[in-house]
Amino acid sequence: MKIAKLNNAKIAKNDEFYTQYEDIQKEINAYIEYNPDVFKNKVVLLPCDDPEWSNFTKFFAQNFERFGIKKLISTSYAMESKNFKYPYQISLFESESPQFDKEKTETHGKIFTLTRENKRAGKINIDDLEWSYLEGDGDFRSDEVKALRDEADIIVTNPPFSLYREFINWIFEKQKQFLVIGNKNCVTYKEIFALIKANKLWSGKTEWSGGLWFETKDSNDIDKVINGINMKNVSSVWFTNLEHGRRHQPLQLMSMADNLKYSKHKEIRENGYQKYDNYDAINVPYTDAIPNDYNEVMGVPISFLEKYNPNQFKILGMSASAGYNYEIVGIPFLGEKDARPLINGKNTFARIFIKRITENGN
Repeated sequence: MKIAKLNNAKIAKNDEFYTQYEDIQKEINAYIEYNPDVFKNKVVLLPCDDPEWSNFTKFFAQNFERFGIKKLISTSYAMESKNFKYPYQISLFESESPQFDKEKTETHGKIFTLTRENKRAGKINIDDLEWSYLEGDGDFRSDEVKALRDEADIIVTNPPFSLYREFINWIFEKQKQFLVIGNKNCVTYKEIFALIKANKLWSGKTEWSGGLWFETKDSNDIDKVINGINMKNVSSVWFTNLEHGRRHQPLQLMSMADNLKYSKHKEIRENGYQKYDNYDAINVPYTDAIPNDYNEVMGVPISFLEKYNPNQFKILGMSASAGYNYEIVGIPFLGEKDARPLINGKNTFARIFIKRITENGN
């Protein structure tokens, strides 16, 4: 019983984070710069949200006309359905509405919609949102939220990390375009990595270093307070299948010989590029140390995915666990038991195996 409570607390901590407005703006602007019409005449769904307080809803409502959005839909979970319970502040937007029902607010999710027909006067903005209670608690797996998914063209959200694999699968069931936040380590999930390898999911524009800062409702798990708001830093990044400019920027790299002489990394200058004990590949511990003239298999850190250009490198597979599975690892295993990439018997952490794409396309 105690273990179950601890697990629930851990899940709640991972799920109750609120994305900052400036982080949303920074990321979305990269797609607008690459393709100004990316949201034009599209139905945008923001599931797993808290529309009254959410910066996702606020951002897209404020930019509804600028982006040319056809329809904005935002849904929330019922308070009673959340793992982490905290004092919920009912917004004036909800409490002053004729349809406000205190009991339903606890047990039902809500849906907020914005269309061009909602426009009251002047420019469409957040005040033009219309809302009602959902039939259920707002779980994305429910039939009513699935129906909203089916209607949507693009899905944007910060989903529950504890349900991340299930949420990504939920998106791909209907092959939707998406932009979602996830923990960096989710790339080691075989389901997620398979999508990365197949070029169906990739890193967003925002840099991986430093993670993301979120508002947290857990007063016992705070990293710092900014302007009176409790904040938590989480090792999180954006994932998408929308095109953006950085995805097609080639990495500027040196030759192997120049790296051995001039690399800023002492490890490269002193140890060179060591081969794995159990794979026919060299270890490249830093993305900026990838040699631009090496055409065989290389093992690179997971953070390589932030800079990955599918026109420059081919992803062959990944080794992140002791068990060997060719469909995941992608290259033959030459060891006996431990399938993690080893050098002199020592684990080098998770590695993604890549090859440089040469001029003839191989």
